[in-house]
Amino acid sequence: MNVRINTHGNPLPEVHGEWIDLCTAEETTLNFLDYKIISLGVSIEIPDGYYAHIVPRSSTFEKWGILLANSMGVIENDYCGDGDVWGFPAICLRQEGTTIPKGTRVCQFRLVEKAPAVSFVPVESLGNRNRGGFGSTGG
Repeated sequence: MNVRINTHGNPLPEVHGEWIDLCTAEETTLNFLDYKIISLGVSIEIPDGYYAHIVPRSSTFEKWGILLANSMGVIENDYCGDGDVWGFPAICLRQEGTTIPKGTRVCQFRLVEKAPAVSFVPVESLGNRNRGGFGSTGG
């Protein structure tokens, strides 16, 4: 699948199988509990029928003390203009703060096919066996 990308002068993202690494496009310094959207320096035209699912790399918190504030990111395919630059909404949990150099791989994304359209059908009862309520699985 060919995907159009404007890197705004940054290197192309690195493809590692299904997941594609994204790098910071700026050096960023964050103090404890600071929040900032760190530029990833790319605008991508995601093909019709797909969206991007973004998560931190497994080493991001250990190395930099930041979390993706939204737990995971979703970018729809209509976020595709040159000014629609992708970002990493970071929150710093390192008490001494952190400085993340430009070009640091902090997150990864994959393209995911959109789910089919859903229409709800209201009913008085679903008629299924209850499993015990929220959080009950696995005893």
